[in-house]
Amino acid sequence: MVSPPFHLAWTGHLMFNALLMSWIIFSHATWHKGHTLAQTLFTCIYLMRMERTSSHAILNSFCRILRSTCNAIISVVSTARTHEEEDLFIMSFGLPLRDEADDKCLSILNSVEETISRQLRACKAQAMSKKKTLEDLESLQDNPDLEEDYCRALLCRLRFRKHFYHVVMCMRKPNGRGLELGRKHVASCLNELNLMVKSREFLKSQSNITIQDDENCTTASGCRPVGFDVSLNSRLLSPAPPRAVRLLNWISAIGYFEKLLNDLDVICALSLDPVLENVLHFIVQFQKSVPDLVPRAFLQTLLVQDGKLYGQNLFSDVISRALSLPDIIGDKEFQMNEFVVQLGQLVINLLKILCTNTAWQRRKLGKSLQDWSTISIQLELALKREFGETRNVLHHENMCMRVSKQLLIWTQEHGYWIASRFLTLGFELDLYSPGEYCMVYWYMYVVFTKLIEKMQLRVLASSETSRRKGKKKKDHSKDSAWDTTFSSSCLLLQCYVLLSEGLSMMLAVLRNESRSFQLPSIFNTEQERFMQHFDLLQKARVPEHISYYSFKESSSQAGITDLVKYNFFKEIQKIIPSLRGSFASEPEKLAELRRIEQVAEHNRIALNIVSQVGPGDPSLRVSFEFTHHPHFAVAVVKRS
Repeated sequence: MVSPPFHLAWTGHLMFNALLMSWIIFSHATWHKGHTLAQTLFTCIYLMRMERTSSHAILNSFCRILRSTCNAIISVVSTARTHEEEDLFIMSFGLPLRDEADDKCLSILNSVEETISRQLRACKAQAMSKKKTLEDLESLQDNPDLEEDYCRALLCRLRFRKHFYHVVMCMRKPNGRGLELGRKHVASCLNELNLMVKSREFLKSQSNITIQDDENCTTASGCRPVGFDVSLNSRLLSPAPPRAVRLLNWISAIGYFEKLLNDLDVICALSLDPVLENVLHFIVQFQKSVPDLVPRAFLQTLLVQDGKLYGQNLFSDVISRALSLPDIIGDKEFQMNEFVVQLGQLVINLLKILCTNTAWQRRKLGKSLQDWSTISIQLELALKREFGETRNVLHHENMCMRVSKQLLIWTQEHGYWIASRFLTLGFELDLYSPGEYCMVYWYMYVVFTKLIEKMQLRVLASSETSRRKGKKKKDHSKDSAWDTTFSSSCLLLQCYVLLSEGLSMMLAVLRNESRSFQLPSIFNTEQERFMQHFDLLQKARVPEHISYYSFKESSSQAGITDLVKYNFFKEIQKIIPSLRGSFASEPEKLAELRRIEQVAEHNRIALNIVSQVGPGDPSLRVSFEFTHHPHFAVAVVKRS
């Protein structure tokens, strides 16, 4: 085992520390990307034998705070159970991950930081006074002229590690109490990361190594630090064969931490809004950036704490708020209701599922639909048993009946929302072939239509309940603002309906009249493909009375005349301008409107060309690309 060069007069002492810290940062990033602790961070002999660094304050404090950070991250990932995606993440393989002295790591690091800061200030004072020597300056390496640059390189690495530790600790605080402070530490981390990048040129100049291949460079200088062996713990990985892991290079590791910190910053900026629809929207938007395992674990542990939203709001209260229930409903009575308890658990499971990676998310969403469908059926049966067959909202019905109906509608609405998410994730995972787009868009059209229907029923029931409560005049402005938000959401969904229906009909016309986008296969039929993609939705009866034969009947009747007559894409362009004003303060939705408008415009032009040439023209070549929207394709028309 190699002993660390502890002698302070050693020429490369500060260079050694800078190289060591760079290597550890890249090992840390590689661990987050799915490799084991044993083959990443613990390929460092100083982490394996911490007692050998006790006389070396810089190295000892850095390694201890690193180990404490790893323990905290493992705890968060284990609590969120996101490690199920990659079991290797939390496995310790018997490595020394915890020590009593680790509790004092921050105070020791602060002391070391102050020492180096004092040294840096002395170097600056020496440069300003233009004196060759200062009595209070004792160089940490042989060349005093390099002291200032070495101290800068070392400080930014120490401070990055300290602030990252604070980020993790702040985000672990219950009820989101540390989020505001966490954002400040995230900003500090990004600043220190930028200083690390700037220090690279100096370290490279001192390494006497010409770096020609950045892809294989794992330190800022290009030197290999003392005290690492990639095969050190390779035999701990039973039953896997011994192997060495290739660490992320300098550029990839810096890029990884920048993205990680930006993702954590987005989580820290969360407003802790208890409105479920806003929470679901936030998670979906957050997942668009494809966050790594660690930020998704932090998000899940923030959302669900002790069976409450953000550890503050009972899910029964979240459901009650979503239904706009009147105050006369007893809190305890509603909270203890069997259906409310079950729905609360389903919402918890839904939030956890949405925090997983897209592949896991889609599969689990499909399976969870059966639970939502089951409780929906139970609610409907209970409603019929208690109040008969009446389904419409009546003026004379009692409050209990009204609340039961609202609960049923709310449950069905979220079932359709889950189904829409399930279908759109298939495009992100590239699960559909061009020959299957027709059936997928047809199913999306049906689901989006049902979702709008349930949203309208829920709002109608909620407004009726509010009117019965007798709203005060001062609340009318709030209600009108809320109604505007709702109508905007419905119009946005209507755009999705028109896009899905238009694309489905266009594909059906091309199938019927030009025999393109068919599914010739000796292995399975179109009906079998339909069941493979939508079996989980069919089992949950989402929507009801929908089958392959419904799709076949609908698509076989599609003709170019009807498609041009209804011109779904042109209708979208009429809706978009009215939505821009409603979403003026929401840049994410404005960006979505631009994407939808581009898809509609390109497809409208393509449809005009197809109708003029004729879909049966053998020279016509139509393909579909996802150039403007991840879920809705754009038709590209060419003549051969």
